[in-house]
Amino acid sequence: MDKLVIEGGVPLQGEIRISGAKNAALPLMAATLLANGEHIFHNVPRLRDIRTMRNLLAHMGAACRHEDVLHIDTSDIHNLEAPYDLVKTMRASVLVLGPMLARHHRARVSLPGGCAIGARPINLHLAGLARMGVDVKLDHGYVIASADRLRGALITFDQVTVTGTENLMMAATLAEGQTVLRNAAREPEVVALAEYLCRMGARIEGAGTDRIVIEGVPELSPSTHTVIPDRIEAGTYMVAAGITGGNLRLVGCRPDHLEAVTEKLQQAGLVIETHNGTIDVRRDRPIRSVDVKTWPFPAFPTDMQAQFMSLMSLGDNVSTISEQIFENRFMHVLELQRMGADIELEGRVAMVHGVKKLSGAPVMATDLRASASLVLGGLAAEGTTEIHRIYHLDRGYEAMEKKLSAVGARIWRKREEE
Repeated sequence: MDKLVIEGGVPLQGEIRISGAKNAALPLMAATLLANGEHIFHNVPRLRDIRTMRNLLAHMGAACRHEDVLHIDTSDIHNLEAPYDLVKTMRASVLVLGPMLARHHRARVSLPGGCAIGARPINLHLAGLARMGVDVKLDHGYVIASADRLRGALITFDQVTVTGTENLMMAATLAEGQTVLRNAAREPEVVALAEYLCRMGARIEGAGTDRIVIEGVPELSPSTHTVIPDRIEAGTYMVAAGITGGNLRLVGCRPDHLEAVTEKLQQAGLVIETHNGTIDVRRDRPIRSVDVKTWPFPAFPTDMQAQFMSLMSLGDNVSTISEQIFENRFMHVLELQRMGADIELEGRVAMVHGVKKLSGAPVMATDLRASASLVLGGLAAEGTTEIHRIYHLDRGYEAMEKKLSAVGARIWRKREEE
């Protein structure tokens, strides 16, 4: 198992290229199950979760090849099961459920695993599929589902769910009649999936709003698509510039996907200039304490909460951070406290009292974004920080230590036993 070692205190300077979005690539990969033939994707990041999804599709019979471009050939899908051993490390595995039912009319999918950041039940997925005529059973940790033919339906989500919206949108593309998804997720990754489905021949309107209408079609065909840039990776490096008092240019990103993050970082004292595909970020004044509340897109994303907390730990006053999406997403607080952060927790609210400095310490990552928050803390801290269990980080950040080293960070990867 690897760990990261960081000698902090260096202002980052230079340019970082943003990778493709994991959370956009994974549903696109699942969508290949909707049409036989070769699907081609550009700008796919090389991450643990991508490899897991590739292995899952290969288990089902797909031929996958990931060189500069990801090729997925679904001409020989014959195994309609997503077993626990492949699903347990990644909640996005459940995205194969909708496509398998739409194209092959049956599926056996293990209940998903992933980061321990609170309950993310798939009951909303299953309730929607039941409205589309799917017979759903739960048996020893597996979802067993079947339908002679999916039927269009009016589906209103009790709460906004990104993977639920994606799963049912994919299922509805081959359903008989019209499906309407109300209270649908509006995230850019949902829009990106809808765009690819339309390239395949689907009829979808309203993606990016809370009401998506899908007219079922008889069949879909493979196509070629480019994965959108990772807005959370870009947001993380924006914070890296701010927390170190550095000056970074982020290349190959979508500033329009980061407006809520940009606004809060500007309030915190960062100077941010956006151009077509680039974001320039610098800080040349003290960090101001700013309140933030997470909420579904286009509001401030829960996936940036931990990173923003690291920044606020060095603020000039008190910041209130409210986590409204997941009930257990403050596990990084104890680790930041080990570095000298002054944070009080009360339910879903963290009161962050800014301190003058953080100090390097051995810390342990508990989930993907918590890992990133500890890296950010280590970059700003005095002394040496060791971050253990960084396999979480490898699920969502492509070559993070290499990108940071290239802009001046003193960071390297070590085997735990060294």
